[in-house]
Amino acid sequence: MEQIWDRVTAPSPPLALPWLVGTALVALVLVGQRDAWRVSRHAVTIAHEGAHGVAALLTGRRLAGIRLHSDTSGVTVSRGHPTGPGMVVTALAGYVGPGLLGLGAAALLAAGHAIGMLWAVLALLALLLLQIRNYYGLWSVLATGAVVFAATWWLPAQWQAGFAHVVVWFLLLAAPRTVAELQAARRRRRSPDSDADQLARLTGLPGLVWVGVFLAVDLAALVLAVRWLVP
Repeated sequence: MEQIWDRVTAPSPPLALPWLVGTALVALVLVGQRDAWRVSRHAVTIAHEGAHGVAALLTGRRLAGIRLHSDTSGVTVSRGHPTGPGMVVTALAGYVGPGLLGLGAAALLAAGHAIGMLWAVLALLALLLLQIRNYYGLWSVLATGAVVFAATWWLPAQWQAGFAHVVVWFLLLAAPRTVAELQAARRRRRSPDSDADQLARLTGLPGLVWVGVFLAVDLAALVLAVRWLVP
């Protein structure tokens, strides 16, 4: 335990600008390249559904379980009042969750805690694992956790910091892409029960307004993180 704690609290070296650019480009490929996105999008779904779950617990709802599917969709089931502020916050959290998680992780990186950030991600994945209710979701979370653990345990410090930056850039860039995909699905009427449409029914505001809220939050998180991370 002492060895693990030393690893978690060890300061990480600051990345030079070429490393920052390189890690951002890797994340951009993971988000922008079609085949890579088919795989990496599962990580965004984990963050999305985890955000729903955290919001449900924070607003006093009872979390009944999370399912992750092979088509990169997911479902978070919570019990409580079907309307009201708690349900609104829970529905809102999904599409802003990855961006806000990336922003929080960027704050840790800016403070020199890249390794601690990766271990925080592992802790969050472990907590999420307790709420998974299907085999594919179990496999998806375990595989993601295994990749992060391998990076924290075997990579040199400089490469750990680089991997941590890839994770952060990926979350920040992937968040607005998922919002764009949401609106594209809504235009084709393939997502009548999306988070935006649920919020429209709960609040009376059009679903497009909520799509705009999702996008504004995710873009603001990206801009702020860039200001923190880029010299």
